[in-house]
Amino acid sequence: MNLYMTSGTPEFMQSIKKKHPNEELFLLHGTGNSVLIHETSNKTVFQVPRKYKVLESVGNFSHNGYFVLQHIPITDEGKTIFEHKYTNLGPTAQKEPGFIALRVLEPIKSETYIILSEWTGPSSYEVWEKTVNLDFSMIADKQNLFTSAPYISTYQSIEEEEAF
Repeated sequence: MNLYMTSGTPEFMQSIKKKHPNEELFLLHGTGNSVLIHETSNKTVFQVPRKYKVLESVGNFSHNGYFVLQHIPITDEGKTIFEHKYTNLGPTAQKEPGFIALRVLEPIKSETYIILSEWTGPSSYEVWEKTVNLDFSMIADKQNLFTSAPYISTYQSIEEEEAF
């Protein structure tokens, strides 16, 4: 299974989603841009997507949730260590109130892995983040894993009727 992302203005992302009513596309709104997600084992409908292989998949995305994308740029040497340590997050996430879905994504043609999770709200994610200790700076000091600093972006998914 692969996951594809594209980003742009809310209006443009909405127009892509409307052009493909038979595809399961998730529109996420953040500060400054919007992201469209397409998870499929087929070809994507996006013209210029960011491509990822799904390493771990738990739950199903909803159209009304709080999405957290943890962007983790990994060196070639660090990929095995990262995948071993961070591809079994589902069992802990599923136990948390407010959990909806989780994907651990390996980049295709890039170096930045993504841990993508969906929650009912920010506080649900924050509780889980503390229980699984996703502070990548702790392992960065011990290993030469990162090509640059990991960062987090957050988005809200709202049904189209509510968003516009």
